[in-house]
Amino acid sequence: MFFAGLTSVIAKAGLKNVSGDTGLAIRTLFVFILVWLNILLFNSLKDFENLTKKDILFLALSGLTTSLSWIFYYKAIKIGSVSEVALIDKGSILITLALSFIFLNETFTWRILLGALLIMAGIVVLTWK
Repeated sequence: MFFAGLTSVIAKAGLKNVSGDTGLAIRTLFVFILVWLNILLFNSLKDFENLTKKDILFLALSGLTTSLSWIFYYKAIKIGSVSEVALIDKGSILITLALSFIFLNETFTWRILLGALLIMAGIVVLTWK
């Protein structure tokens, strides 16, 4: 939670003199390097043998949606307020919840429903003009 919150503020500061696309490209380069270092240091290369074509397809689709999300996010924080953009971005939990129930058959409980309603209410309150 701390690093995710810090990420947006640091990114906004780094976009002072460049476009969102350039900032995202630099950020992604560092993410790429650090993820591969993590794999190499912790000997996770063996795990690649477990991948199926279906796994690769879903991970590729996840990469595509992540890329689109990051592109739009960086464009938005370049021109807008980080606090408002991050709020909208974190609202994605509501979409995640709905899709996890529909496609992954995850358990739907009254606590999850209440939490989702409170998140939605919080978004409405914080964005109310």
